[in-house]
Amino acid sequence: MKFLVILALVAFVAARPEEEKPDYSRYENFNVDEVIDNDRFLAGYSNCFQSIGKCTPEASDFKKWIPDAVQSDCSGCSEHQKTLVARVIKAIMDKFPKDWVKLNEIYNAEGKYTEGFKLFVDKYAAVKQ
Repeated sequence: MKFLVILALVAFVAARPEEEKPDYSRYENFNVDEVIDNDRFLAGYSNCFQSIGKCTPEASDFKKWIPDAVQSDCSGCSEHQKTLVARVIKAIMDKFPKDWVKLNEIYNAEGKYTEGFKLFVDKYAAVKQ
């Protein structure tokens, strides 16, 4: 009987599909300028990042990238994703400084990533699509 239980567990693990990674290729043609040049869109992204507003699918993805961007220069992101998230964050910093203070409290409460994140934003926000 123990053999059947073990065999069933092995079969279950073997049949389980591999964890699917999200397909971020759709962002290769994403026009971030449409977000950062439109205060209403940018405010929506900021509210999403703060969990005080609804998130579009794109804003949800960006929100997932922010902790990695803050803590490790977005080490899990492609170069293009780094540019996208940095440009959106830079626009929020410039256009909605009060929102940036709130976001920084959420994603960098202890302030230990401030200098590295500033360098990340300065480097990647300057990159144009």
